[in-house]
Amino acid sequence: MTALSQEVVIHAIVIPNYKEVVDTLRETLEILSSHPQARYTYDVYLAVEQREENVEHKALSLVSDFVKSFRSIDFIVHPYGILGESAGKGSNIAWAARRLSERYSMGIRPDVIVTGIDVDSHLSSRYFSLITSMHISHPETANTTMYSAPMIFDRNAHLVPAVVRVADILWCAAGLSGLYSSSTIAPPTSVYSLPLQLVDRVGGWDCHSEAIGEDLHMYLKCFFALNGNLTVRTVCSPVSQCNVTGGGRGKGLFGVAIDMRARYRQALRHMWGSLDTGYALRKTVELWLDRKQTSRVFRPLHSSLNNVLKDYVPRTQLRGPGSEEAALEGGIFSDIVQDTLMKPNYKRLFYLFHRLFEAHFLPVQMAILIVASTLYEWRTADGTDIYLVASILKVCKILRVLGFLEVAFYLCLYEAYHEVCVAAREKEATISGLATNMNFSRRSPRKNFIDYIMLPLVAPLYGVIPCAHAQIFHFWTLELIYTVSQKAVRRRIKPVSVDEVV
Repeated sequence: MTALSQEVVIHAIVIPNYKEVVDTLRETLEILSSHPQARYTYDVYLAVEQREENVEHKALSLVSDFVKSFRSIDFIVHPYGILGESAGKGSNIAWAARRLSERYSMGIRPDVIVTGIDVDSHLSSRYFSLITSMHISHPETANTTMYSAPMIFDRNAHLVPAVVRVADILWCAAGLSGLYSSSTIAPPTSVYSLPLQLVDRVGGWDCHSEAIGEDLHMYLKCFFALNGNLTVRTVCSPVSQCNVTGGGRGKGLFGVAIDMRARYRQALRHMWGSLDTGYALRKTVELWLDRKQTSRVFRPLHSSLNNVLKDYVPRTQLRGPGSEEAALEGGIFSDIVQDTLMKPNYKRLFYLFHRLFEAHFLPVQMAILIVASTLYEWRTADGTDIYLVASILKVCKILRVLGFLEVAFYLCLYEAYHEVCVAAREKEATISGLATNMNFSRRSPRKNFIDYIMLPLVAPLYGVIPCAHAQIFHFWTLELIYTVSQKAVRRRIKPVSVDEVV
């Protein structure tokens, strides 16, 4: 494996999209096609929805325009109305993965990396180069590794209200929080990569209503399939994203309200993913019941027998001396892979639930504690606090202040992070001749002071309220009408900076 050429590793890039503006798709494809390795290692799949009108014409047009830019490019139409599926990115990428799986033989599969990206995601060529290097450099974990990258909202931040901009800055912090070098729990955010053999092993993406947050859900699915021994590696190449917009730019206060509403819908969709905590609890029980299992067998994702493998495959072909050769020569069993399972990693399981608690419970719990402690202090102001609860609450108040100062420190670090990311993207775009058609949203700490004073408003508006909204609704429904967030369309003008707008 270490002797492999960079061109041996194939990147299957899936771009799920539904009713997206053609120019947004075209810009993303232009960025990918500008990468030096694109013609030799990129297989691009436009995952489109059948329910979109004239979608095949749109996809064919893009494929014909970029057919010479990649190793291959094609589109996959996701049928409408499949029983048990919920509309969304997860079901779209699940169907695309099953179809693309058919195109890779058993000999090639160990070196195929599947990457799912949002339609507005701009990735540097360094993103794929780093994944290739890590895949080759770590053969022992190459097919049990998920790759996550930080994100940066650096394209239209100057075109959205400050409250929306700050919400995405904090969302960026959530994604960054697990990506430090010693972290063993690093759920991806929007864009991530994993080997095709790992996709095979877990049976692909889930499509039901509980899997609406497909990035975290797929991470959990891989985590439990490997008994908590999933390897996570950080790709030090931030993914450029667009801030959500409702098209309110230039419409005054009404436009601000439109953009804020669009961002709330996205926040609700993010918080709807708290269903994954229940999924993790169920998988933990399964892990405990199967804790003595030492091996599992699986077939390629597109195999119709993948889900009934245990009942179908004669165990004599998978055990004893020469079992691997027997499987390879077994005709219909020639695509079976037997893998060894490591013992459950309970330490990582503890860390996982700590992260899930932070993401899905802490926002509402903190709000309840703050309100309740304030009411308690007011009620016991006359000195009737016989249990000294108020004294403990005073300590908690100090801790909350320290936490707020930590957020302020993060904002200072973010300014430098944003500046570095914008400069790197602009440099690469200039070299490839694409910079003149792009926006580069720069920041100025002095002139964006309004961002910092928005912080107390953003936390409840896009954290506490949507989290409570989602979890209360979970009492009687798991279904969420998936709405596509509007993406910023590139402007063929000179890039505008925040300084100029302010």
